[in-house]
Amino acid sequence: MTEGELRFSKEHEWLTLKGEGIATMGISDFAQKQLGDIVSVDLPRVGSAYSQTQPLAVVDSVKSSSDVYSAASGEVVEVNEELIEHPELINQSPYDLGWIVKIKLSNMKELEELMSKEEYIVFIGEIEKKEQGPADTSSDGRSK
Repeated sequence: MTEGELRFSKEHEWLTLKGEGIATMGISDFAQKQLGDIVSVDLPRVGSAYSQTQPLAVVDSVKSSSDVYSAASGEVVEVNEELIEHPELINQSPYDLGWIVKIKLSNMKELEELMSKEEYIVFIGEIEKKEQGPADTSSDGRSK
């Protein structure tokens, strides 16, 4: 994984390496669209340690509350305090202003398990196909 490259988890978190083993994490554009308007974010404490796939934050939207999972193991070194007053930044700018945490990685090999942007696009395409289900047909068997 190169510095600045976005990688994605199957739980729809993104991670990008910023050098010196520090990664910035947030939720993907796909995830924020699924959630709808985000109204609050429960951030972890700086200094807290998390394992890969362990819940580290909660995002509340008008539709539901969703856990945000750690895309990789490590210690939280910074949280995006702007999200306390402006949680909508996740909707407006999920990969820039809407980042959630910065984490000092403890296992760099876990990055290999994350999907590239191209792989993630295929992954969410499969999810969207499943959500759409079979094509609607009218009572005479013709597609609507």
